[in-house]
Amino acid sequence: MALKGINAYKKGSLKQDIANADPHKITLMLMQGALDRMAYAKGCMERKDFEGKSEHLSRVSAILINLRDTLDFSVESEVTDNLFALYDYMIQRITDANIQNNLKIMDEVITLLLPIKNAWAQIPEDAKQQAYEAQRQKRQAV
Repeated sequence: MALKGINAYKKGSLKQDIANADPHKITLMLMQGALDRMAYAKGCMERKDFEGKSEHLSRVSAILINLRDTLDFSVESEVTDNLFALYDYMIQRITDANIQNNLKIMDEVITLLLPIKNAWAQIPEDAKQQAYEAQRQKRQAV
């Protein structure tokens, strides 16, 4: 019973965090959510909880698809192209891990996503503000 209250509080807190977050923070939260879900899925694999594993990996795939599909291709960039290909690869590897119950594949995806998340977290505040301002101006011009 107490866990229901704690989980409800966490969900409410998460919704409030998302409502108050800027796009940079939301992306960071998504990446952390994917990493958390992969850790949960690994635990499920070890316990042979196949239903839990599938649920967590399905959410990881949905997060990675969202990250991939929200890349901004309006600015031609090798970084954007490479991130698209990397997210696409991670989505395929998550599917492989799910089918094969393979912890090494999970570790591979974690190893690929963690540096992206860490680099995203290191973006200076002034650079974020410049990017938001450029996006805002682009939307107003349309």
